[in-house]
Amino acid sequence: MSRRTDAKLQALRDARALNTRPQRVADPLFTKNEFFDPCDLVQVKYEMLRRVQTEGRPVSEAVTAFGFSRVAFYQVRAAFADHGLAGLLSKRPGPRRAHKLSAGVMEYLAQRHAEDQSLRAKDLAEMVLKKFGLVVHPRSIERALSKRRKKGR
Repeated sequence: MSRRTDAKLQALRDARALNTRPQRVADPLFTKNEFFDPCDLVQVKYEMLRRVQTEGRPVSEAVTAFGFSRVAFYQVRAAFADHGLAGLLSKRPGPRRAHKLSAGVMEYLAQRHAEDQSLRAKDLAEMVLKKFGLVVHPRSIERALSKRRKKGR
């Protein structure tokens, strides 16, 4: 693999646009033309949608050629209709908020921190583990306490 290809793959990975299953793309455009890259997930999804929308190809044919399921096709089509090309990017994995830090845990953390300002986030994480049995990353605690201070609680 060339240096440029490695850089492109990394850029696609960073943008959440890397197709982790490029071998499933069997469409002739992607197998015979250098412009079409089966590793570029956005390009693959867009071309699959285009085949159905503008060329009138059956969905079953398109999903087979591009390595998707029918359900995935309809999800991709809806995301594209709602958000355009940006909708074809994969969503960021993982939780969107501090789901372990409930109101009760936050109250406990705020009290401990108020009692002893020298406590580090690592110490607070250990205290949460002992009291609640929850493994919480120290950085999550730092962010939550910072957000709490900004709100003036």
